[in-house]
Amino acid sequence: MPSVSAHVALTLAQQIDAVFGVMGNGNAYFLDALERQTPATFTAVRHEQGAVVAADAHYRASGRIAAGTATYGAGFTNTLTALAESVQARIPLVLIVGDEPTSGPRPWDVDQIALASAVGARTYTVGRTDAAATTVIAIEHALTYRLPVVLAIPYDVAAVDAGDVPAVSAPRAPEPLGVHGEFASGMLDEIAAALASAQRPLLLAGRGAWLAGAGPALGELTEATGALTASTALGRGIFPNASYDLGVTGGFGADGAMSTVREADVAVVFGASLNQFTMRFGELFAPGTAVFQVDVAPAATHPHVGGYVRGDARLVAEALVERVAQPSALHNSGDFPQNPQLSDAATPVSASPSGVMHAGWRESVDIETARTYEPGDDLAPDGRLDPRSAARRIGELLPADRYVVSDGGHFLGWSNMYWPVASPDRVMMVGTAFQAIGLGWPSVVGASRAQPDSTIVLTSGDGGGLMAIADLESAVRTARGRGCAVIWNDAAYGAEVNLYGLKGLAEAPMRIPEVDFASLAAAVGAEGVVVRTLADLERLGTWSTEDPAQRRFLLLDLRISGDVIAPYQQEIIRVNS
Repeated sequence: MPSVSAHVALTLAQQIDAVFGVMGNGNAYFLDALERQTPATFTAVRHEQGAVVAADAHYRASGRIAAGTATYGAGFTNTLTALAESVQARIPLVLIVGDEPTSGPRPWDVDQIALASAVGARTYTVGRTDAAATTVIAIEHALTYRLPVVLAIPYDVAAVDAGDVPAVSAPRAPEPLGVHGEFASGMLDEIAAALASAQRPLLLAGRGAWLAGAGPALGELTEATGALTASTALGRGIFPNASYDLGVTGGFGADGAMSTVREADVAVVFGASLNQFTMRFGELFAPGTAVFQVDVAPAATHPHVGGYVRGDARLVAEALVERVAQPSALHNSGDFPQNPQLSDAATPVSASPSGVMHAGWRESVDIETARTYEPGDDLAPDGRLDPRSAARRIGELLPADRYVVSDGGHFLGWSNMYWPVASPDRVMMVGTAFQAIGLGWPSVVGASRAQPDSTIVLTSGDGGGLMAIADLESAVRTARGRGCAVIWNDAAYGAEVNLYGLKGLAEAPMRIPEVDFASLAAAVGAEGVVVRTLADLERLGTWSTEDPAQRRFLLLDLRISGDVIAPYQQEIIRVNS
């Protein structure tokens, strides 16, 4: 007869086809059932943290929920940093774990429910009679609230016979949050009027807009209003027409683009939380800019927001397109206050496809120049590689069909500034929500399972790369010839050196003996290349043209200068000085 663990595995596999984890006493029966009785694919990682990270990255790369699994006790506690990251980033996944027996804890057990709750994750515990139903409830909770959940199997019931697996309903898919009520409708009218009367309108979109499928509607709204566009780091590529797009905002943005954003008199933000980095610590918009926000959060998420609509980004964008296209929606547009410092009577006026006249601001902006970043030098003054020139050249050589997964650290600026991506799902910054490092290598595992026919590129520092080194092998084994890693090796925890070393604190704890990552990669079957000059990067160019089935995973060990500080890091230094 099927066991409790089999009920969980068989029910889970009806909705989830990718499971990542480390086998142990607490999940042995679950993994046996998963392997023998379901079509789901189990991918082993080497550290329990990687189980959650891989499931997280799988969802970010594909939009399909995945699962991680670990044993009880120490196996579970090893997942907590990754679990906290997924909570902060609002990533739905299911973590299946063993747990203490129903009779009570053993010496090696911990209060797993309390620990999961402490980082914001809810736990569902299965029993002999409800394992299948509880599994569905857990999946539904994860999808509805966009959060990770823990599904616990007590040790003494894991192998207990539970009878035939019952038929259970599939998890309900959450409905998009509609806009209801007189106040919300009035705010939509106000935003439409503001956009219609704006001299310099700007639309800013984040990851929430991508998850809502708002791209096409935002494209229509852009054309209807003549707005310039921009995106957060996790929203890059969402706007269909890049001709008038200023690129990423915040510390990763180009100086010219950020100066142009400050010229906007009306800005409407869709599906972006407006955190301190996106907002450049409060300096993204000029004081006279009228800022509106559209999001599913209960209230506006930044004090600079003057008008808020709670709702699905796609539905709100579609409603605004209708209003802008209807003259009746604009009858009060002349009453919307203009910013005299930002208005320009000489700005050319043009008509949108909907027939609405707009000021033609975007036609007057040199987008290409505004989006230009510093090219950097071949070598920095200390003789080590300039990370700016290296990033620029890598961006030119990488395969176009790529998904970029990023660890956390100072190096974040280089890939986000110099490596364009085709759409928001092609860039995953796993760790930044919780400000963690060391989650990079297992991110490759999840992304490669989600997108097996594309190139998966990891960008990581030497500090984070060493912290997660157990799953270097997992990444190489899983991605094989479709995997590439770029290690920004400055022999230091660069962010700490930049912030605290410059304040005069002792630097010895911030320094790392220079590690040969290329040799570490070779030890697990990858090709490692030490990069000291731009010429050394040409191996990436030839690798990109080779058959992925024949080439090996490629690791580029970039020996960069720590003296070149990323612009976003300079902002942090300024704020904390």
